[in-house]
Amino acid sequence: MEFSEVREYQSGDDIKTIDWNVSARYGNLFVKKFIEERELTIILLIDISGSQKFGSQKSKIDLAAELSGVISFSALKNNDRIGVILFSDKIEKFIPPKKGKKHCLRIISEVLSTKAEYGTDIYLSLDYLNRVIKKRSIVFLISDFFDTDYEKLLKITSKKHDLILVNINDPLETKIPDSGIFHFVDAERAKDIYVDGRDYIFAERFAKSERDNFKHLEKTAKNMGIDMMNFYTDKPYILPLINFFKSREKKFR
Repeated sequence: MEFSEVREYQSGDDIKTIDWNVSARYGNLFVKKFIEERELTIILLIDISGSQKFGSQKSKIDLAAELSGVISFSALKNNDRIGVILFSDKIEKFIPPKKGKKHCLRIISEVLSTKAEYGTDIYLSLDYLNRVIKKRSIVFLISDFFDTDYEKLLKITSKKHDLILVNINDPLETKIPDSGIFHFVDAERAKDIYVDGRDYIFAERFAKSERDNFKHLEKTAKNMGIDMMNFYTDKPYILPLINFFKSREKKFR
């Protein structure tokens, strides 16, 4: 808490907050008003599993790093602390919240350089977050959400922290062009997948599973009252990010 100003004493006020110097000067009782410090703690919870390497133009992990950079330097500007948890099907790295430009640059560097060849375990990442971050924080969960069975902990986490889901997608995952054969590598299961765009039924079945996953995530977030952002590797992200934060400002006024 930090001192803000003084006001006249009212019945029920804590006598410990009386400002005796001001009271003596004006011949009336005055108490000190306090406001909560504005400093926030921001946590980036970032999926760096195998599927994040995918991208028809830019990879999903590159987009995650760029978003992390924007959020990190926004925290720097606001004098907030920021930390990061990188995960796959295990916790790959934890950088505790700190301030400073060097710290922000380190976060971006670690997102790009920390290698993971394994699957995704969102439940494990949320469980770890709740154990190591005790203070209520703003948490950005950045992933493509190719995982299941984490909804229960998602709800628990949203009660403890201000949780924001950041869903990163690639256009090829939800709509496959009807020209040629496309080679996908399932990096999380070490499998090659070939999809013939001219085989409409198969291509549509493949793309529909990804669209269904997105709809399920969107519905889950809405039902739990969790804010969510969607980004695509082939589209600009700055304006949608700005609009999102503006909408949150209005929401919490």
